[in-house]
Amino acid sequence: MKIVLVGAGSAQFGCGTLGDIFTSERLAGSEITLHDINAEALGATLASAEATVRAHSLKFAVNATTDRRAAFKGADFIISSIEVGNRFTLWEEDWKVPQQYGIGQVYGENGGPGGVFHALRIIPPILDIVRDAMDVCPKAYIFNYSNPMTAICTAVKRAFPEARFIGMCHEIGWLTRWLPRMLSMKAEDIRFRAAGLNHFSCMLEASDRRTGRDLYPDVRAKAPAFFEREPGYSDMLDSYRETGSLEESEKYEKSGSAKPSRYEWADRRIVKFMLENYGLLPITTDSHFGEYISWASDVVDHRGILDFYDVYKIMLSRAVERKIKLETTERVVPIIDGILGDEGFEEAAVNLRNDGAIADLPDWIAVEVPAVVGASGVNAVKVGELPKGYAALLRSYCGVYDLTAEAVIHKRRDYAIQAILANPVVSKAAKVGELVDRMIAQQGRWLGYLR
Repeated sequence: MKIVLVGAGSAQFGCGTLGDIFTSERLAGSEITLHDINAEALGATLASAEATVRAHSLKFAVNATTDRRAAFKGADFIISSIEVGNRFTLWEEDWKVPQQYGIGQVYGENGGPGGVFHALRIIPPILDIVRDAMDVCPKAYIFNYSNPMTAICTAVKRAFPEARFIGMCHEIGWLTRWLPRMLSMKAEDIRFRAAGLNHFSCMLEASDRRTGRDLYPDVRAKAPAFFEREPGYSDMLDSYRETGSLEESEKYEKSGSAKPSRYEWADRRIVKFMLENYGLLPITTDSHFGEYISWASDVVDHRGILDFYDVYKIMLSRAVERKIKLETTERVVPIIDGILGDEGFEEAAVNLRNDGAIADLPDWIAVEVPAVVGASGVNAVKVGELPKGYAALLRSYCGVYDLTAEAVIHKRRDYAIQAILANPVVSKAAKVGELVDRMIAQQGRWLGYLR
């Protein structure tokens, strides 16, 4: 096999994914090509990879190139995680500039006007990546880790319907962490399914694998008290301000300690609201869910969201040691193993073109659903109809993704304006054209193609 990592200069993505690959017995003997536009960062990741191969006598050949088409030659699998520009500078512009035009949004990365601008920036370079792949290695599977996931996957499958393009997000893993502690059960005894749009997904069912008993009534009963005990990011931020270090707070957050938090967990209010009014448990933990809903600003914990953002910025801005750990941290390598071994297991969440997987949503939208992994690829499980109230929330956002994809593919400023006007969180219209022009001027390097 030949596996290509696009964006491999990132220490977290490059070294983390290499650690995943190096743990796979089935992939032993494969060629791994690292690709990035930053030659210095790429060289650092390559040096770490070569040192790990030597130290552990691993049977992998690792090389690197800044030439993307050369990297893709003969590729079987491409794993991509890219961002453009200064991530946090642009994120803050996405979040705060619309507020100057009277548009409130609880966050600014994936949904709302901020999510639209983020998508308008990052989809074009990802389309370039896929275009090269379709020309050089058209049968390769392409796994995407970039956000905004639904916008990217929808646009890619519209522009390149034959591409084997699969969106990956690790947020589903929170159910694996929450449910055993919430229900006082072993993880292997709990079966669950979730579906929706990426970062806008809810658990649809939960049951006892041994008895088949429906566990959702227990989840609804126990979740409020459980989430009262979840640590808040505000605690971590206060710890950092007091000590200059997040290490102890990070350990506390990851431990799932029952120690009461001084502050709310950032998503507790909206999780509680969804459980009370829709009977469903959202799976996201980092404030994304409210980005897509017009009434979310009246429900969410605004301090918690701001503190989460500050903590996240501190964590990702710190220097990361380019050390490769031989452990599996993400699901992409087990999926690759499953394809090669025709394993036929059900993967909890991937992002694919709908094509009837969720009956209530258009076929063209990318949905986050379970999928069966085997020799024929990654095939969505048909989850059927969703609870009506939840389906209505999801449908109200689909038009935004439709118009965003059209804006990028056809380079249309008017579609970008219409995508924002279609957005459920937007209640002001008169200045939206001016807002779009302001963002095009400010982020012209990435948005200048709109006309």
